[in-house]
Amino acid sequence: MRKAFTLIEVMIAVVIISIVIASLIQMFANNTHIFSSLNSQSKINSYVSLFIANDDYGLEDKEVSLDDLVSDFSLESELRAELRETKAEIIYKDLDSIDMSEFDETSELEEEEKAEVSSGLVFEIGRSTIKIKDSSASLLRIQIP
Repeated sequence: MRKAFTLIEVMIAVVIISIVIASLIQMFANNTHIFSSLNSQSKINSYVSLFIANDDYGLEDKEVSLDDLVSDFSLESELRAELRETKAEIIYKDLDSIDMSEFDETSELEEEEKAEVSSGLVFEIGRSTIKIKDSSASLLRIQIP
């Protein structure tokens, strides 16, 4: 009968435990990295939502403080200070223009009659790219002038 483990058995057990611990540490590090990137992307998305609700920004190239977007709201002083320090660069690119008169069913009418009947509605489609720190997000904007 054996009363103890041999040296090789103890060494194999230590190696197995070391591999398990190393893989757990790596998994924790990966999860931390994924969580921090999701957290920063979530913050950027919430900042971008401020631009969606605001008609004054997003249709021209501009650099703005996020505090300007929420100037009408009552916020905690810490949040307002964070927004004041956060600068955003807005880059607007005109993508397309759709003239609704092209789709009017007035093909048989003469030019003078077309001008009277035509809706004259034009949609301008553009992309607003909002750059904040190291991240950016884009929005499609439709403008009816």
